[in-house]
Amino acid sequence: MNTDWKKRLPKWIWAVIPLILLVGSVVLFLAENPLQMLAGNAPPVQQLTVEQTKLNDNGIHLKVRANGSESVKLAQVMVDEAYWKFSMDPQGPIPRLSSSWVTIPYPWVKNELHEITLLTDVGATFNHTIEVATATPEWTVKRVWGYILLGIFIGVIPVALGLMFYPYLKTKGDSVLQFLLTLTLGLLLYLFIDTLQEGLELVTEAATVFEGSLTVWLVTGLSFLLIYAVGRSKGKAPEGLSLAIYLAIGIGLHNLGEGLAVGAALASGEAALGAFLVVGFTLHNLTEGIGIATPLLERKTKFITFIGLTILAGLPAAAGTIIGAFSYSPQWGAVLFAIGAGAILQVIVEISSYIGRNAEVGDRFTVPNLLGFTIGIALMYGTALLVAI
Repeated sequence: MNTDWKKRLPKWIWAVIPLILLVGSVVLFLAENPLQMLAGNAPPVQQLTVEQTKLNDNGIHLKVRANGSESVKLAQVMVDEAYWKFSMDPQGPIPRLSSSWVTIPYPWVKNELHEITLLTDVGATFNHTIEVATATPEWTVKRVWGYILLGIFIGVIPVALGLMFYPYLKTKGDSVLQFLLTLTLGLLLYLFIDTLQEGLELVTEAATVFEGSLTVWLVTGLSFLLIYAVGRSKGKAPEGLSLAIYLAIGIGLHNLGEGLAVGAALASGEAALGAFLVVGFTLHNLTEGIGIATPLLERKTKFITFIGLTILAGLPAAAGTIIGAFSYSPQWGAVLFAIGAGAILQVIVEISSYIGRNAEVGDRFTVPNLLGFTIGIALMYGTALLVAI
């Protein structure tokens, strides 16, 4: 008898009741606010992160984000141990998780170091250093074209040159193919670690509230699972052209992050790309082109396919330089690196699987294969020394 009224109620009511109680408890908590009784005399916890720096004729512009538990109200700004007036857009306190542009009409000096201290209304201080003061590039057709050209030189041309080894590699036998596959694995393992490390380093510049390191690991894992699921959607592992396409996508995402770092470093004046550095990028990324060509050695491939693979793997470097130069954001840059790491990990798994399916157990761990794997890592490490920014 007692359970009859329960049976007459619609089933959705058992989902609505907890939600109503949840809203009620939140309203009650906000009304009573027991934290006031526990806070004592401790000052509010404030955190401020400088996400972006721009320098122009009007002075220094900082994009700051409040990432503590409280909003932040800037009281004073000090540059090179001297107080300076400043303005904010939007004005007023910065709410939690929000950002604001702080403009300081300071006569910065080109190529000089400048120390900035931001003081809040509760006396908290946050320091920011401009290592090498350089005017932030403005949007002009000529400048954008310059970044595109740079991206083509460090991304598209090296990958295309690497793919041009295809006719020569095709004349070699199965043992050379096996060697090249293990060499590609070595290249990719280096790229995976390098990309992941770049992402983890970048999040140290982002607001802590975004849980940067955790985000990088989660995005890497989810990207890997998503691309892996897409690759296996036809019920079998990708081989030949499909494998080369996935490889090009993974390397393209890596080159996007690489271009992002180059563009941001150029815009902030922390890197001056000389001819030697561009040559270093060419050698570094040429090995990636050879890796993309390897899964195609057992099939006939049209010229247009190579063009498409070159664009997939190389052109993202041009997009990265533009994004890095004009719209640099550490948290989003880290997410891009994490997506790239996940894509590269997927290709590592697929190539390992391909080697496993096409070789006897005793033929998988041979000296030539181990040598190829080691040379792949050594090649990437050696050429990476030429492009350290």
